[in-house]
Amino acid sequence: MKRLGITQRVEHIVAYGERRDCLDQRWTKLAFHLGCIPIPLPNTTPQNVARLLDHLNLDAVILSGGNSIGKVDPSASDVAPERDAFELAMISEASRRELPILGICRGMQIINTKYGGRLSLVAGHVATTHELEVEEEFRDLMPTPVNSYHNWAIGPGDLSPEFAPIAFDADQNIEAFQHQSKKLAGIMWHPERENPFRSLDVELIKKFIL
Repeated sequence: MKRLGITQRVEHIVAYGERRDCLDQRWTKLAFHLGCIPIPLPNTTPQNVARLLDHLNLDAVILSGGNSIGKVDPSASDVAPERDAFELAMISEASRRELPILGICRGMQIINTKYGGRLSLVAGHVATTHELEVEEEFRDLMPTPVNSYHNWAIGPGDLSPEFAPIAFDADQNIEAFQHQSKKLAGIMWHPERENPFRSLDVELIKKFIL
């Protein structure tokens, strides 16, 4: 089975004075559904990223959702600078090693900002669903409608020029992209939150990283 590294959100547990790395248990179920062994990745320092990749023998990396990006929304209550630093370093090092990377929601957003793109505030995209407009090449692979759990979007003029857009919402915010040459892609919805998992989500993830 392939080894799938999955990044984790940071939760600040005030009562215990702890900052915890957390991963939705549905990610474990989805990883096994994909035929992979899930490897939760700790939000360690950027200096440890190469060491992690040396020893974990990952086949691909998923940047999961959760936490606002500090560079974009520094006043948000759920910012996690340690996660931002770790994931930016992971993108660099995994790309250097030609490991496939897929960003989910926040993961897609941080990939875009890493490569010079921007984010824009968007309304009406939390705990809802909406239809997708999909580029012809991917129409047989994209599920629609999709779930939506984000306050920030990649607007029509926000995408890094390194990426090609694949899917859009009705306002032309970008819901999926892929890198022009690297195995690096992002989707704005959460496939792990579907019950049961959707076959098109599964096939799309396999196309991008497996």
